[in-house]
Amino acid sequence: MSQQTKKSSNSNMTTITVALVLCLVCSVMVSAVAVGLKPAQVENQLLDRNKNILVAAGMFDPAKDTNEDVEKRFADFDVKLVDLEKGEYATEADLSKAGIADINNYDANQASKNKALSTDLGNDDPASIGAVPKFAKVYVKNDANGKPELMVLPVHGYGLWGTMYGFLTLEGDLNTVKGISWYDHKETPGLGARIEEPKWRAQWEGIHAYDENGEVATGVTKAGQSRENWVDGISGATLTSVGVRNLIQFWLSERGYKPFLDNLRGGTPDSAANAQTQTTTGEEA
Repeated sequence: MSQQTKKSSNSNMTTITVALVLCLVCSVMVSAVAVGLKPAQVENQLLDRNKNILVAAGMFDPAKDTNEDVEKRFADFDVKLVDLEKGEYATEADLSKAGIADINNYDANQASKNKALSTDLGNDDPASIGAVPKFAKVYVKNDANGKPELMVLPVHGYGLWGTMYGFLTLEGDLNTVKGISWYDHKETPGLGARIEEPKWRAQWEGIHAYDENGEVATGVTKAGQSRENWVDGISGATLTSVGVRNLIQFWLSERGYKPFLDNLRGGTPDSAANAQTQTTTGEEA
């Protein structure tokens, strides 16, 4: 091998070695930055979730309220897990059997991907979510007597381009809608993404989830086809509107929160409404 060939070979080896060292150093730096930022990312995700819960509950105005308001107001809520099969709050024994050690760290969306913690919906899947978790996380604001004043229910279902994730809030009668919010979706800006707009979300306030027979009584219509107790669809976003209708009706159905809500109110939606009316009348008298 000539001297020139040896020099060329040594030069190539040096270049490769330097490149490998640089790649290793960069990898270590990127990993260190990712690990260092992880706590902040988790905290921001938690803040965003809590903020959207408060928006759905009508307790946060993004235009004027601050992150400090989120922390203070969210403290009024209790985080609970609901056994959707039983229609009741999950007991410690239920959670222990399922291997759930921390309610706050429980992720229902991840549980939906775990066969042991979910129920496959098969072909009967109107919201196109694949499976429903056996335990759902809900957020409850109780009144001075320990009864629900606001009940925030996580909901999700497929829209046009992907799964939409949000929160639906019911008032103390567990039938009247207080509000709705969305914290993650892939809908088209200016069209389907208008589900985030305050004007569209405001249509939900005051409508009833169930009729006097306990049947789901609300949804989203086609744009321009108004219907009592339903929300008007978004023009140019038919599939998003259908997706919202499907997911709302699914989560309010027997396979969603209905058994839990029925058990919690101790009767049908109309009996809860009548009881509330009688209480109010008695107080005025």
